[in-house]
Amino acid sequence: MPPAPLPVRDGLNPTRLRLPNAGTWPTALDYLLERFPTDAARLREKVGAGEVVDEHGTPITATTAYRPNGFLYLYRDPPMEPRVPFEIDILHRDEDLLVVDKPHFLASTPRGAYVVESALVRLRRDLDLPELTPAHRLDRITAGILVFTVRQPVRRAYQSLFDERRVTKEYEALAPYDPTLPLPRTVRSRIIKERGVLQAREVPGESNAESHIELLEVHGEVGRYRLRPRTGKTHQLRLHMSSLGIPILGDNFYPEFYDVAPDDYSTPLQLLARSIEFDDPLTGVHRRFESCRTLAI
Repeated sequence: MPPAPLPVRDGLNPTRLRLPNAGTWPTALDYLLERFPTDAARLREKVGAGEVVDEHGTPITATTAYRPNGFLYLYRDPPMEPRVPFEIDILHRDEDLLVVDKPHFLASTPRGAYVVESALVRLRRDLDLPELTPAHRLDRITAGILVFTVRQPVRRAYQSLFDERRVTKEYEALAPYDPTLPLPRTVRSRIIKERGVLQAREVPGESNAESHIELLEVHGEVGRYRLRPRTGKTHQLRLHMSSLGIPILGDNFYPEFYDVAPDDYSTPLQLLARSIEFDDPLTGVHRRFESCRTLAI
C-alpha cells in the first residue's frame, strides 16, 4: 500500500477511502455526501478548504469527477471522548523503540468508540512522535508491555519479530483455583474470530493456537497463573483459560458475555502482559522489558 499523501495530524492518520468500482455519482463530493450524510456540512467545508485529496495529494473540488477505484484521503473530525483516567508509564525510549506499560481500559490503537483515547494517539500527541506505530497490540482491557516503533524505516523489522513468532511473551493472570486441574499444561486448539462477532471460539480442526499455563501460587480460592502463548490469536489466553474451567477474573466475554458500561472501571480483567523479550533485529542485542504493574488478589 502506498504511503498516505497526508501526514499524521494531531496524533491521527488520515482516513483512506476507496471509491467503489460501480456507481452513478457525478462527482467525488456527491459520493462523500451520500456515504456520510450526517457530515454533509463539514465535508463541503473540507472540500472547499482543499482538505480532501486523491492518492496523488491533489485536492479535489466540488466539481471533481467521480473516479471508480480511486482513493480519497481526508481527516475526520475526532469524536469527543471522555478521558480514560489511567496513565501510560514509559519504560524505555530510544531512536527506534518506545516501550510502555499500558493500563487496563486504554485501547492500544484507535478503534470503534476509542479513537483519541488510545495509547497510540496519546503517545503521538504527548511525545510529538507522528510516525509512532505499534509493533503488536494488546486488548483494551489487558494491561502491560506494549512495544512501538518510533521511525517508519525500522517498522517492518520489529513488526516481523511478532509476525514470525520470534518474541517470547509472558503473561500473568488471576483466576479461580481448581485443585483437580493438572498443571502445568500446554493447551492447543483451533480458534476462529468471525467479523462482527464479539467472542472468539474454539472449533474442531487442526490447532492454530497454543498456550502454556502454569500455577504460580494460591490464595484461598484464587490462583496466580503464568501464561506463555506461542501464538497470538484474538482472545487466545482468555479463551484457553475459560476452556479449562478457570476463566480469568473480570472477564466479561468468557465463558459468557455480559455488558459492562464503558466508564465502569471497577472490575479490570486480571490479565497482565508481564514481559516481552527478543533479539533486536537491527543490533542483535537481546532485549527484555518487564511490566511494573501488579495484579492484586
